[in-house]
Amino acid sequence: MSFIQTVLLGAVAGFTIYLGLPLGRIKKISEATRTFLSMTSAGILLFLLFDILSKLSEPIEAAITGTKNFTEFYVLLGVFIVGFGVGLLGLIAFEQRFMRLNSQSNRILSPTRLALMIATGIGLHNFSEGLAIGQSAGRGEIAFAALLIIGFGLHNATEGFGIVGPLIGENRPSWGFIGLAGLIGGGPTFLGTMVGYYLISDAMSVLFLSLAAGALIYIIGELLNLNRRPGMKFYAGWGLFIGFLFGYLTDLILTLAGV
Repeated sequence: MSFIQTVLLGAVAGFTIYLGLPLGRIKKISEATRTFLSMTSAGILLFLLFDILSKLSEPIEAAITGTKNFTEFYVLLGVFIVGFGVGLLGLIAFEQRFMRLNSQSNRILSPTRLALMIATGIGLHNFSEGLAIGQSAGRGEIAFAALLIIGFGLHNATEGFGIVGPLIGENRPSWGFIGLAGLIGGGPTFLGTMVGYYLISDAMSVLFLSLAAGALIYIIGELLNLNRRPGMKFYAGWGLFIGFLFGYLTDLILTLAGV
């Protein structure tokens, strides 16, 4: 598979995120339904966090249990620690500096700004997915690269809903906002594919996965805080359950397909 073909297919995989984004324009729904759908978004992100942590552990553990390369192990572990810290603490600093009215405010982050932060966290994760596509194609593993493109494309379609979950029934986003959120969340798959085709690096993959993990932990906390309303715990719990289960079953289907 040529570089141009790989990049174009990587772009398709990344921009399927737009399939779920228009759901954010739903309006006039009950508080219970809004809470349920928003927490379904949180459930999808929670599963994504578990999935990321699982993928993160693979190269780090392989360095010490398989090849017994302790230098590589310490390097990858250090990259993970730094990436995780920057992803979590850096996002907090960015949010306090640029996204709240003032850093001393206890105001809950607005749904629109939270959606942008979710898109950022997902974008970091999708860059690592793009790396996997590009690296597989660069090694000549065409069939596996094609499976990755199909699998990640289907997965990204669910992530679009994860981004706009906080907006449903709240602030109806413009089409321009949806376009921006999709570019932030899905565009990195395209960029990662280009980089991965020529650069095969476990350290880079670990870095972006750990950045995404740190960012998602903070984002999930904000979503839980946003939906902490009296009388809504039942709907919030069901939304969290359904979202996590949906993410798991989607990933399980892709695993059974060999992706």
